[in-house]
Amino acid sequence: MRLMPSIPGARVLAFGGYQPSNVVTNDELAARIETSDEWIRTRVGIVERRIASANESEVDLAVQAGGKALAASGLAASEIDLVIVATCTLEAPIPNAAGRVAHRLGIDAPGAFDVNAACAGFCYALAAASDAIRSGSATNVLVVGTEKLSQWIDWDDRATSVIFADGAGAAVVVPSETPGIGPVVWGSAGDKYDAIMIKDRESHLRQEGQTVFRWATTALHPVALRACERAGVDPAELAAFVPHQANLRIIEAIARKIGAPHAVVAKDIVTAGNTSAASIPLALSRMIERGEVPSGGLALLLGFGAGLTYAAQVIEIP
Repeated sequence: MRLMPSIPGARVLAFGGYQPSNVVTNDELAARIETSDEWIRTRVGIVERRIASANESEVDLAVQAGGKALAASGLAASEIDLVIVATCTLEAPIPNAAGRVAHRLGIDAPGAFDVNAACAGFCYALAAASDAIRSGSATNVLVVGTEKLSQWIDWDDRATSVIFADGAGAAVVVPSETPGIGPVVWGSAGDKYDAIMIKDRESHLRQEGQTVFRWATTALHPVALRACERAGVDPAELAAFVPHQANLRIIEAIARKIGAPHAVVAKDIVTAGNTSAASIPLALSRMIERGEVPSGGLALLLGFGAGLTYAAQVIEIP
């Protein structure tokens, strides 16, 4: 038996993002719980966030973002043969989201699976898509990060209700003669698994904010730098740094430690909140739309969150 030769590389051809129309401001939250606009801006950097309606599911969000990415790519739905959805907020675990997203987008009989690495999920899924293409297991892949965190939040809990939000982001990944997605550096800190968790189906999302803050601001910048090293990229060459949009203070602390003087740092959290697996593709899609990052430039992606899981890779901006 002769095995198929591997394909040299993969690249992101297009991004797409989607946010629900319902905007929730800090003042609206302050009318319900003991907080204020100033407190929220100072602690987490958020001004407003988007919350999906009761009849809008995480699959609905994914379809919107995936459709935008597919349209921007110029590919037909029939040319996609693998769909990967990163999410940790499905209301029910069966059936998976990927098969439903593919069906609604008119993608016929693709491979379809979900990834749950929480806020690092998009980076995990992007790495899986790249590896599937390079091994010959897939040709063109749709990768979606989608979350409806609002259905898992106690809206009277100040520690979570001011942070988390809903949204989706997607990318179309295709073969490339030269690599446009660098090697992933990933891992986990399972000893801290209970720092962010939903205990059971009757519970809400809870997190130990100080534990997560200390871990993120001390343990993750070496991961990002290793991803640059494995891609053969000096941080000074980066055009963008797009970390998970967890907390503005975390984002700024990691960015300082990486030392990428020419990189535009994504700060989508200010108007989007923390959308977990959706945050990186959503932020980058909006940066591309606004013309803040150059096509062909290099972006460092860094996802991290519940598990605790983390992943980083350098990509070429489409």
